[in-house]
Amino acid sequence: MSTTALNDCPDVWSLESWFSAYGAADYAAFKEALPGAMEALSARVKAAGTDVVALATVIPDFESHNERLGHLSAYLGCLSAADANDEAVKADEAWMATMIAEHEKLGAALRSALAALNEADFTRLLGCPETQGAAHTLHRFRIEGQRQMPGDLEALASDLNVDGLHAWGRLYDTLTGKMAFEMTFPDGHNETVEMSRRRALMSEPDRRLREAAFHAGQKPWLDHADTLAAGLNGIAGTRLSLYAKRGIGHFLDTPLFDGAMSRASLDAMMEAIQTHIELPRRALRVAAKLQGTSALHFFDLEAPQVAAPDQKALTWDDACSTVERAFAAAYPALGDYFRKILADRWIEAAPRSGKRPGAFCTGSRLNREERIYMTYHGTVHDMVTLAHETGHAWHSSVLRRARTLASDYPMTLAETASNFAEMILLSGLMRDPALTPEMKAYLLDQEMLRAHAYLINIPMRFEFEKAFYTERAAGEVSVSRLGELMSSAQHKLYGDTLLADGTDPMFWASKMHFFITGVSFYNFPYVFGYLLSQALFARFQEEGAAFLPRYEAFLALTGSANCEEVARQTLGADLTDPAFWSTALRAMEPTLAQYEGLV
Repeated sequence: MSTTALNDCPDVWSLESWFSAYGAADYAAFKEALPGAMEALSARVKAAGTDVVALATVIPDFESHNERLGHLSAYLGCLSAADANDEAVKADEAWMATMIAEHEKLGAALRSALAALNEADFTRLLGCPETQGAAHTLHRFRIEGQRQMPGDLEALASDLNVDGLHAWGRLYDTLTGKMAFEMTFPDGHNETVEMSRRRALMSEPDRRLREAAFHAGQKPWLDHADTLAAGLNGIAGTRLSLYAKRGIGHFLDTPLFDGAMSRASLDAMMEAIQTHIELPRRALRVAAKLQGTSALHFFDLEAPQVAAPDQKALTWDDACSTVERAFAAAYPALGDYFRKILADRWIEAAPRSGKRPGAFCTGSRLNREERIYMTYHGTVHDMVTLAHETGHAWHSSVLRRARTLASDYPMTLAETASNFAEMILLSGLMRDPALTPEMKAYLLDQEMLRAHAYLINIPMRFEFEKAFYTERAAGEVSVSRLGELMSSAQHKLYGDTLLADGTDPMFWASKMHFFITGVSFYNFPYVFGYLLSQALFARFQEEGAAFLPRYEAFLALTGSANCEEVARQTLGADLTDPAFWSTALRAMEPTLAQYEGLV
């Protein structure tokens, strides 16, 4: 790998290219223009009706308005994540929620118009110059329009979601952003710890520290359990009610449609995981032996069992340099992009009070820029998160060439790109000529941590959420029952690799993904992405740099085809065949065998 080092890498992002400052004149003018533009566009959609020519002229303006709305929404999301205590930003987010509700009404009207077209007129619409490159998305709009309630009910649902469904999500973000707990550290000192730091503490090599962070950090979740259960029940209950009114037969139908994935592909993937569940379980058994216990506790699951050789924390500059070297050696264009986003200050990673937990990539189609949010605490896990989110950002940058209606890719395919970037990082580290046996053991441990997360932990979340939605259809689910469902899912996936008292019944509350209101079942797309990325990376290793143009073609296709079609065109693969997923799963066997050799 390159020996180039990066120094003084900024860890606080700049948003000045979006607006000069929050509340500044350009921000205020942009915000004030949105309602009028929304109203005018709504009138045009209504007037167009099923007139093909009129609809064709409206679609690019709808697209442009979507860009402007997304620009402001992403900006406010960045501000609120970086400072969960900013009351003014929260007020603007609440206002933004009303704008999004109005936009949902506008989108519903457009979808209804597309659904009302006969096949001949819809085909004629797709032939118009204004719709070129957007056929896939317009087909999806038409399907959604056919599933909608009558227009007045869709409008009412959008209004009610502002103070209902999405309000629960905002409450969760606000509550967790302010959470802290008192913790006694192994050396005896007491400290008030921000909840955003808890996950990093549970990734520490010192098991005493992990255990202390786990148990002390449980108290806020238990204290707020009734509120959080009300939120989770409210989110799921709203969705189930709307599904029933829209004639959507199963709670998985919508997340599968959102993921552009068929139920047959999901079932094939989960069948393969159950068939080969002992592969990732073997890795967990090695981890237990390495730490000298008969099995693992939940607070052991993200912790390294092989210490980094030098025992010192990675500085932010170290992490950036390591990621850059791995990217530049394997994928020069990605390395160039990573250097650019560092230089342009597109990454927020500094740890500080008030930051929301978690990590994400966002961006603006209006100014064609991406932003990465995370909190860096000096762990290899954080460095992998940096690579993961950069994979998302690179994916978005590749799609800048496409029109907005051909750049909205599903989470399933988004997670493929992020995992591919992770694999470039870890593979680059393993190929480093200076790699010592100690570092190799450490990296094997890190790779098995990833495998377990994607092949056991995330399927466990899927099993919990399936069970929860099934029971929620019959009524609200209590705090105690939520804990039972969570423990049951953990036992089912982890088997005997967890200690008898090693589950985390409150994981339903502490995992932010369950409370995201924009999408449901924020779990199986990660598994999909991990396994599909394994297949893509295997091709990359076989073909070398010659594969990269095909990989970028894969990224470019993600906004204009469903998962099955993207996989067929890119890999010649059938995602509905469990054998495809089994092959991807067995790709971990050589690394697993090396890991087992450590004990």
